[in-house]
Amino acid sequence: MRKYLSLIKFSHTIFAMPFALIGFFLATKSYEFEWITIIYVVLCMVFARSAAMAFNRFIDRDIDSTNPRTAAIREIPNGSIKANSALLFVIIISLLFIATTYFINSLCFALSPIALITILGYSYTKRFTALCHLVLGLGLSLAPIGAYLAVSGEFNIIPLLFSAAVLFWVSGFDIIYSLQDEEFDKAQELHSIPVFIGKRNALTLSTLLHFLTFSALSIAGSLGEFGLYYWIGFWIFSALLVYQHTLVKHNDLSKVNLAFFTTNGIASIIFGTFVIADILLK
Repeated sequence: MRKYLSLIKFSHTIFAMPFALIGFFLATKSYEFEWITIIYVVLCMVFARSAAMAFNRFIDRDIDSTNPRTAAIREIPNGSIKANSALLFVIIISLLFIATTYFINSLCFALSPIALITILGYSYTKRFTALCHLVLGLGLSLAPIGAYLAVSGEFNIIPLLFSAAVLFWVSGFDIIYSLQDEEFDKAQELHSIPVFIGKRNALTLSTLLHFLTFSALSIAGSLGEFGLYYWIGFWIFSALLVYQHTLVKHNDLSKVNLAFFTTNGIASIIFGTFVIADILLK
């Protein structure tokens, strides 16, 4: 179990889960709250992200085995999990995801294959486009709108704005994370923003994407007529976005992991907590 939790980096579920819960509770303002639905939403989040990460490890197993940064620590290259076992895990988890959406509503069930294609398809993108970071962001951005649809069965502009914020936020910090592999990716003819425009320009683009995150959350807060707790969470989240950009320089990547996981994980939890509190206390 520990090996598979490590394979899928289960702790990284923390990035999108708070936004999924925001989408869920946002929908309960107009629709009935049901405990079983929130359980289904959490299960879908866990299944979808686990399938995506395990598939990424399966598809990238040859790349990871030649990358000095990943060869010893990733489970398939180091032999702690067999490639076929990882693929079987992906199939089972994907089927569980689709089965769970069946019990939510017909719209979520109908859209579940599209969601799977998006999140699994990301693993191929760095082989042909530097926009792979945006595809990853798109996959995680399905969390708030998907959770909203689970309750409401219909689309709404506010959860779509939260999805846009997740897209820009994740794309921005994934660019930062990919700085570590710029030279390796060049040698392997893989695509990324740092490979395409260089480290310095990549950091500038990441900053722009996080400014778009700030903008999307500002618009969502205003249109959604959120209160004090939302804006407290918003400013803390925004401050942490700024902080992570002070940690990483184009010529100093020693704090990439702090910027990538710790800062963004804390930012997501704090923002989600304040927004949900704002929704429930109104």
